[in-house]
Amino acid sequence: MPESRSAAQPLLTVEHLRKVYESSTGNVEAIGDISFQMDAGELVVIVGPSGCGKTTLLKCIAGLLRPTSGIVELEGKRVTAPPPRMALVFQEYGRSLYPWLTVRGNVDLPLKHKKLPRAERDRLIDDALVAVGLDHAAKSYPWQLSGGMQQRVAIARAVAYEPEVLIMDEPFAAVDAQTRADLEDLVRTLHRERGMSILFVTHDIDESVYLGERVIVLSKSPTWVQEDLSIDLPADRDQLVTRALPRFTELRTHVYEQIQRAKRGEAVRPGATAA
Repeated sequence: MPESRSAAQPLLTVEHLRKVYESSTGNVEAIGDISFQMDAGELVVIVGPSGCGKTTLLKCIAGLLRPTSGIVELEGKRVTAPPPRMALVFQEYGRSLYPWLTVRGNVDLPLKHKKLPRAERDRLIDDALVAVGLDHAAKSYPWQLSGGMQQRVAIARAVAYEPEVLIMDEPFAAVDAQTRADLEDLVRTLHRERGMSILFVTHDIDESVYLGERVIVLSKSPTWVQEDLSIDLPADRDQLVTRALPRFTELRTHVYEQIQRAKRGEAVRPGATAA
C-alpha cells in the first residue's frame, strides 16, 4: 500500500543524497542515491544489509558528515551542521555517559547549553527521568547501573532536550533480548504519548517491523532506497500479541526477503537497467 503524505511540509527531507569516501588507494561510493521524506510525529525505521551505509546516512542527516552531493533539510532548512533541535542516541551508550556525573547530571548536561533557568531544567530532567522509568535512580552513577538502565539514561537525556527529531542508531544492539524488548516498548510509548518524531536504524528485522510505522529498506552499497514499506499493524503494540499476529509474520518475511535480494544484488534501482 503506498504511503500517504501529509499536505504540510515534511519534517525531514533527504534528496538524492550521495557520499563518496576519497582516499589515496581509490574512492569508495558508500551511498549512491538516497531520497525519502519523514513527516512530523512519524516513527520511521531504516534497515538494510550489513555495510550498506546506514550509519553514514545518519551522520549526513545529523550534520556530522558532509555529503558528496544531494541535500538534507529539516523543516525546510538545509542541514550543514548539527541542528540544534536534533538529538542522537547511539549503540555505544556507555561512551556517551560521563561516569563522574550522576544520572541527573548526565541528563542535565546538554540542557546547560540551552541556557535555561534552573527551575525549567529541573522540570525537564524530572519529566524525562519519569518517562524512562529512572526517577528512582537520579542520584546514582552510570557505573552503578545495568546496560539497559544506562541506555535509558541516554534516552532520558534526549527526551529532556525536547528535540524536533530523535535519531537512534542501533541503540539496543548491545543489550540482552529481554532488555531489548523493554526498550523497544519504551520507544513506542515515547512516540505514542509524546508524539515524538523518531528515525530509528537497526539491523534487526523483527525490531524494525515491531517499532515502525514505516520501514525503509536500503540496498547494498552504493546504497539507494529499495523499498519504503508502510507497516499496517495496530498502533498499540505488545511484544506477545503483536508478534503473534499473522500480519506481523507477513511483514517481517517480506522485509527479510527484500534484504536478501539486496545482498544478492537482485533489486534494480528505478530508472536503471537490470544487468
